[in-house]
Amino acid sequence: MRTVILNAEIINEGERFIGSLILEGEEIIQIIRQEEYKPAPGERIVNATGMILVPGAIDDHVHMRDPGLTHKGDMVTETAAAAAGGVTTVFDMPNVVPQTTSLDLLKERYAMAQNRCSVNFAFFLGATRDNLNDIVNVDITSIPGIKLFMGSSTGNMLVDEETALDAIFAQTPTLLMTHCEDTDRINHNMQKAVEECGCDDPDVTMHPQIRDAEACLMSTQLAVKLALKHGTQLHVAHLSTQSEVELLRNTANPNITAEACVAHLIYTDQDYARLGTRIKCNPAIKLSADKNALLKAVASNKIDVIGTDHAPHLLSQKEGNALTAVSGMPGIQYSLPLMLSLAKQGVLSVEQVVEKMCHNPARLYRIEKRGFIRKGYKADLVIVRRSDKKEITEQYRSEDTLCGNNSSYAAYAYRYL
Repeated sequence: MRTVILNAEIINEGERFIGSLILEGEEIIQIIRQEEYKPAPGERIVNATGMILVPGAIDDHVHMRDPGLTHKGDMVTETAAAAAGGVTTVFDMPNVVPQTTSLDLLKERYAMAQNRCSVNFAFFLGATRDNLNDIVNVDITSIPGIKLFMGSSTGNMLVDEETALDAIFAQTPTLLMTHCEDTDRINHNMQKAVEECGCDDPDVTMHPQIRDAEACLMSTQLAVKLALKHGTQLHVAHLSTQSEVELLRNTANPNITAEACVAHLIYTDQDYARLGTRIKCNPAIKLSADKNALLKAVASNKIDVIGTDHAPHLLSQKEGNALTAVSGMPGIQYSLPLMLSLAKQGVLSVEQVVEKMCHNPARLYRIEKRGFIRKGYKADLVIVRRSDKKEITEQYRSEDTLCGNNSSYAAYAYRYL
């Protein structure tokens, strides 16, 4: 059936105009600017008057928890959350059970996802100390990249031995996404925090001192050094510090890119007192100066992509403190509305939000016919209603955990599967 999205405010590739789209099946077949379109008999009409129309968001950093951790979430629930928030493509991380660190397990995950996902999907292959043969022989057209944990985090996939890191950077045939935190520094800081508080589980307000800016910078410096040495396409995940922003600004290498996550763009260390372990994540949310530096870096194109590191847990697992409460929070269903709310506040422009959440991920990961509103492209689209407002309150916290924020936008994925 032919569908017409009528009279939307279309925001795409730096332009903003009133127009209509004509869709045939999965494809955009016509973009009509300004002129009034008169629907033909039998066409399905979606009246988008007064609404924003943007390409479907692409989240390059998601934990769907399937297989092995499905008590937290799974491919069905988490892609439904993505679609509800206007995210039409997700790239899933390898730290599941069993970890996606071999070509056979990668193949099994793709088979598992068939007919279970509400949005487009792809899976990272995880790097370990001893799976270089799988990394070298992976079909790079089948994955967004290789995920390398250079700092210990949820999933126990740490690779920090110098020889193994050098080999991975030297031989990875595609984009290498890194989680950068120095484990020795973190362990030292944890021991210091335990001694200072006189307890085995320091308060969560100490989390940004334990996983501090120096731990992030030390690891990111090493990643940049190895990438420059070997010409690796490096993508640094969830940048969280002002010092890392300065490092990448001074490096200024087009083959080295960075992601910021929504949580680090909206929270600071002052929010631990109010929200506690619900905003505990790795790397930690840090100072106001770090948040402001990240926002400026997004606005000035020093940070390339905005993702979420969407990571659902049971509420019972978030109990405890800096040592015992698990790290990570969900939020994919509110990522686009929250970023549009920052645009409404003048922190960013709507065009920049679309650039970082739609266009740039499509470019970086070489995604064909998605991430833009263009004739002949897939009809992965989001209609955003400005007037809708949802307050995320205590009653929603089991499923919606970017807690306590008001968003004055609501996004709805309009996607043809």
